[in-house]
Amino acid sequence: MGTENQTYLTEFILLGLSSDWQTQILLFVVFLIIYLLTLCGNFLIIVLIHIDSRLHTPMYFFLKNLSFTDLCFSTTVIPQMLFHLLVMRKTISFAGCSIQMIFFLVAGCTESSLLAVMSYDRYVAVCKPLHYSILMTQRVCVQLIIGSWASGAIVSLVDTIFTLCLSYHGQNIINHYFCEPPALLKLASEETYKAEMAILAMGIVILLGPVSLILFSYWNIISTVIRIQSGEGRLKAFSTCGSHLIVVVFFYGSTIFTYMRPNSKKIKEGDKVISVFYSVITSMMNPFIYSLRNKEVKEAFRKAFGR
Repeated sequence: MGTENQTYLTEFILLGLSSDWQTQILLFVVFLIIYLLTLCGNFLIIVLIHIDSRLHTPMYFFLKNLSFTDLCFSTTVIPQMLFHLLVMRKTISFAGCSIQMIFFLVAGCTESSLLAVMSYDRYVAVCKPLHYSILMTQRVCVQLIIGSWASGAIVSLVDTIFTLCLSYHGQNIINHYFCEPPALLKLASEETYKAEMAILAMGIVILLGPVSLILFSYWNIISTVIRIQSGEGRLKAFSTCGSHLIVVVFFYGSTIFTYMRPNSKKIKEGDKVISVFYSVITSMMNPFIYSLRNKEVKEAFRKAFGR
């Protein structure tokens, strides 16, 4: 591997979630099921929204993009994880690690922005219904989607540049199941303060910014719903807001814990479990919580499959 600062590592060894063979087989089955549910759920949403004209509204336009993002997000992590659960030597090239990190960050940061956009859409629909068609035009919706992907790409670029510009030589064992900046920084052969500050700054922009907008939106939605006379209407709205907030807690809580705390030289086992929530679980949960529970989607499903 060399000892000179200019000699970089050519591959990393990922320790994964467990070193026990039987546990790895069990995890393989569990994550394979999760991945298949993620693929089927999100692909179904994309198809239903595309073929049913009743779902050609801003809300479902955003949901279709969220499903596409979830497919990209999960596919950057889970297939490689499944492969590594079946082999003894879990290696990944430096180039492969870099590519995985770039695409993971783009998809993850875009999802963070999309969830904020979707909360704003619901805020306008519930709190300003008379202005909804004026505020949420097709042009505005497209601009919001482009902005979400652009913000994801910019944050990914900054995090990746600051992470990969560091020297990596000597230790090449990553105590994680995929490549992401916090895990990689622990192997850096030089001071990581600037990279940590850059990642923290990007975290404030792409995590705390969207989560603040989401909490503001849902606070106003709940305040408006409380004034609804119908008890059934209140119950339905609270049920919807509650399920959405579960996703917010899972996704933002776990990512903020990972990306916005001081870096240490060791990854604890609990940290890897927390990473599972934002890298694996939320992509499976989103189609079921945001879409498949909706009456319109259920009707589109029955119409498409003749049930």
